[in-house]
Amino acid sequence: MSEQMNVQVDEQRNEQRNEQRGEQQGEQRNEQRNEQQGEQQNEQQNEPTPPTRIYIVRHGQTEWNVEHRFQGHQDSPLTALGVQQAEWLAEALREKRIDAIYASTSTRAFRTAEIIRGKRELPIHAREGLKEINLGVWEGGIQQELEAAEPERYEAFWNDPETFRVEGGETFTEVVARASAVLDEILERHAGETVLISTHTVVLKLLMARFEGRALRDLWQLPYIYPACLCLVEGSHPDFNIVLHGDTSHYRETPVEG
Repeated sequence: MSEQMNVQVDEQRNEQRNEQRGEQQGEQRNEQRNEQQGEQQNEQQNEPTPPTRIYIVRHGQTEWNVEHRFQGHQDSPLTALGVQQAEWLAEALREKRIDAIYASTSTRAFRTAEIIRGKRELPIHAREGLKEINLGVWEGGIQQELEAAEPERYEAFWNDPETFRVEGGETFTEVVARASAVLDEILERHAGETVLISTHTVVLKLLMARFEGRALRDLWQLPYIYPACLCLVEGSHPDFNIVLHGDTSHYRETPVEG
């Protein structure tokens, strides 16, 4: 009996040793897994965030552009050339990654965005904040006639935007506020992505002035913003670099002002 008892005791000791070894090995495996997970998380945290890219586009030429009329919140359709200008840009961007598209609610800008979108299965996010400056009683007016009728106000529009006022319209500062709010929304929602914005001359100028640090009084300095021209900024908030500004290299004929 004593021999049997000794054998049983030895077996129990062996079982306990095996259990302890198993527990130790399990703990070691868990520690290794935790270490590996920690290393992976650290690597992910240390990986640089890809740059955010923002394409900013002016709409194609419109009928009122040809007639030299101020459009503002009013609208006129793209001309045949305006559609072609947007198609040239669409071709230039065909192979470029675009993750999201935003556009002014005005038809001329929204239609330009549709043409550039091409076959991409992306919604176009319409934003009132991207509409052209509201020019009140000036809207629909021919520029040359308004210059003759209100020379001081016309001069302020082009050379002293900070003081420009027109009945029923917006100030440049008010446009800055609403357009910047949309841009901030885009930068927050699409960090590390590529976004296209289809908008208007004044809004495009003001957004680019923000990236340039350009004073409002210098808003209308070059480059000229042709229909369907292209701007590109890239970087990570708040540091962005201007890659393209008013680019028309996609044009297949001499650019026409308007």
